[in-house]
Amino acid sequence: MHVMDAVKALSNKEKIAVVGLGYVGLPLVLLAARKGYDVFGIDVSQQKIDLLKKKQSPIQDESIERALQETSFIPTDDFSVIKDCNIVIICVPTPVYENHMPNLEPVENATRAVAPHLRKGALVILESTVNPGVSESVVLPILESISGMECGKDFSLAHCPERINPGDAKWNVENIPRVVGSFHEAGLKKAVAFYESILTGSVKPMGSLKEAEAVKVVENSFRDINIAFVNELARSFSRLGIDVVNVIDGAATKPFAFMPHYPGCGVGGHCIPVDPYYLIEYAKKNGFDHDFLALARRINNGMPHFAVERLIAGLNEKKLAINGSRIAVLGLSYKANIDDCRESPSFEIVKILKEFGADVVAFDPFVLGRSDVQTLDEALQGSVGVVVATAHGVFKNLAPSDFTKYGIAVVVDGRNCLDKTNFIRANFVYKGVGR
Repeated sequence: MHVMDAVKALSNKEKIAVVGLGYVGLPLVLLAARKGYDVFGIDVSQQKIDLLKKKQSPIQDESIERALQETSFIPTDDFSVIKDCNIVIICVPTPVYENHMPNLEPVENATRAVAPHLRKGALVILESTVNPGVSESVVLPILESISGMECGKDFSLAHCPERINPGDAKWNVENIPRVVGSFHEAGLKKAVAFYESILTGSVKPMGSLKEAEAVKVVENSFRDINIAFVNELARSFSRLGIDVVNVIDGAATKPFAFMPHYPGCGVGGHCIPVDPYYLIEYAKKNGFDHDFLALARRINNGMPHFAVERLIAGLNEKKLAINGSRIAVLGLSYKANIDDCRESPSFEIVKILKEFGADVVAFDPFVLGRSDVQTLDEALQGSVGVVVATAHGVFKNLAPSDFTKYGIAVVVDGRNCLDKTNFIRANFVYKGVGR
């Protein structure tokens, strides 16, 4: 069967189940439902299910909040609904432990919950990011042993690594191109057909499950390495009196062979600071050491400490000590204008500041539940230093006068998002990352 024939064969009233209703699963549920599928959204969090039944989003995202009002699906914590579904998509988190070893427990637990209810002929798709080999060595054996069925004969297994960019107005779950790998050819055709039926972006079939798994860790390792490169430049250029942002912008005028990446006070999110470890660990088990990837991770993990070093240098210029000083950390989410705090370097900055004896107050308008105060005014009042750790719009517009009126002496622009020229003109102690 050709792919286009398979697309036509898919009924828009086929039932699908999406396991995991977070930043990846919930947008996928809403997209599939909008495309005409009957969709069950499954999650073990009763609080999340209760919110979704009221059409309230557990994620602070305007597009999701709007889509919930316009789209119908069935949120549930009952995995038995899978017995009526032709396609089951697993979208649970895949974090790492404190020692950076991959934590596959969420994937394993979700697979165990799916397997008893798997119907014959069903397609299981893993969207969770994993290191190469996990689909075949972990997911497949669990499905077969619990269901009593054989993959390739009684059911299909595919991997389509999630691609989503929270807060991006241009690229979303519908138009970002995807890659798909499968255990066997028939499963690949069915998986490609499904994604082509809901996406406007292209779908690239891969040669195997391992190839599809490798795509995600490679693309995020690529970003991690390039960010590490400019972070190292930032640390160097801060000593050389060179503005690294201007240099990067200058290099970006070359129309080929250069892709601009920018430095910052750390790398956050669920992908870039996590996925390289998956490849590092998998390769190590197979006798190869990824020295380059490991070095990039060390450089990027060191940036929160560099941001604090910049603050200490600025305080020293004002003859102030960090010990006992009140420092405001602005931003807790890993990215501008969203509430996602996963792997955010802000928490490491807070930890380091406290180790130096600072009195730290953290504020994020998108994450008030984890903020020490509820307003920007409260955060700035009484502080002598500020670290801008997230480039939220409300922070980017701050001017020198917004700090001087509170008696703030030093600002560390951890995201290089403030207007540097205005601060220099105001004779303000401003410290960027490499500028």
